[in-house]
Amino acid sequence: MENILFDFISKYVSLTADEKNAILSLDLFRSVKKGTILLNEGQRSKDSYFILKGCIRTYYMVDSEEKTTAFYTEMEVLTPPCVINKTPSEYYVSCTEDTILTVSNADMEAAVNSKFPKFEIMCRVLSEEMLAKQRIDFDEFKTSSPEQRYVNLLESRPDLIQRVPQHQLASFLGITPQSLSRLRARITDKK
Repeated sequence: MENILFDFISKYVSLTADEKNAILSLDLFRSVKKGTILLNEGQRSKDSYFILKGCIRTYYMVDSEEKTTAFYTEMEVLTPPCVINKTPSEYYVSCTEDTILTVSNADMEAAVNSKFPKFEIMCRVLSEEMLAKQRIDFDEFKTSSPEQRYVNLLESRPDLIQRVPQHQLASFLGITPQSLSRLRARITDKK
């Protein structure tokens, strides 16, 4: 798994053997079973996640119903807002598949950044990319119909269709599972 992480990092900065060893010494890697809740609503956390293999999702509980807001898969980063705000989490983070990820926190990142300043540059660039992507995703979601959202998902993240349970996918799209079934049938008929 470390090779996957180092390959990803190499897209932003080149690593020396010392830098790779510094990362490995942090003991970042975790294997987590499907269904594991990484963060509960109301829980405080300092942890950020980088998904090497698998899928995690964020969701709220609204009137005893799960409302999925995002899925994170390979080579995606999740730093819950509660980490930055130092407040209790407003949502849950759970694994929808067996997942291998790295778990880091601000203290670990500060230690590495002070020893190897180029990591701070990489983190800034990653943060900017993530913010831009979230903005585009949010705008697209707000301005599209459920059918357009589903078609966009088919085009941009087709893997999710097979990887994620239908009720979670429907929640993510802002519709019921029954509406998702009808929508899929309509799209299939059009083809």
